Amino acid sequence: MKFVAMITRTLKPGKTYEDYRKAWFHSKGFGVPTAMYTVVNMANPREIISIGIIDCDLEQLNKGLQIEVEDRLNHPLEDVIESTIVRNFGVVAAVDDFSAEGDLTYVQPQVDGRLTDFNQLPLVLESIANEIRKASFERDRLRKERGKYLVSTIDDRPQKERF
Repeated sequence: MKFVAMITRTLKPGKTYEDYRKAWFHSKGFGVPTAMYTVVNMANPREIISIGIIDCDLEQLNKGLQIEVEDRLNHPLEDVIESTIVRNFGVVAAVDDFSAEGDLTYVQPQVDGRLTDFNQLPLVLESIANEIRKASFERDRLRKERGKYLVSTIDDRPQKERF
């Protein structure tokens, strides 16, 4: 399964992307295939969007979240970014290749050759959301203890309200 994290942060005035990258760069890997993309918003160059695509199962995701919490606590971003962070998480439901020129033929949604079962998706998303909530709570609890608390925004609506 491919999980996606999209984290939007805003640089503090006077801070640069290089300042951000040095503070953000992870000191430990996740042990599973992970691609990280960093996007600078063209409409607001102070806004940095990190997109992580992680190919793992739920247990491996939980382990990765623990690594992320530890890494962020050991390498905080508070001196570089504004206090509000927007976090979005999900599962890749389809991978499509639109590279060809000309007309395309519709194909069923699939990831890595496996058809997507949209009936199972709400349950999968809720399981992921529970793991992320636990990790976020622990991270925020530890940050608050240290007196450096950032505001996080996570779309935490119940699944039935999202579909």
